[in-house]
Amino acid sequence: MDGVQNLPPHIQGEFMKTLEQMQMKDSLTMYNTLVERCFGTCVSSFRSKSLDKKETSCVENCAERYIKMTQRVGLRFAEHQAMQQKRAADAAGK
Repeated sequence: MDGVQNLPPHIQGEFMKTLEQMQMKDSLTMYNTLVERCFGTCVSSFRSKSLDKKETSCVENCAERYIKMTQRVGLRFAEHQAMQQKRAADAAGK
């Protein structure tokens, strides 16, 4: 993100707007995936308007596991990116 500060102000604004849109899209995609996965896995009866206790518990556990997994993947990705940047910096320094 340091390179963004070197851009002209009008391009910085466009870049930040695009970045915000991408983040929103990613958040909505994650939410939709969570809903589809947990609903499909946990909800089997459509005889009432509300979930029964078993379905509710299943959805809560599914959502919790999905969010933890997503956070773990994000952390691993950040670690991998940092390692790649360090390798590139080390290679450039030689």
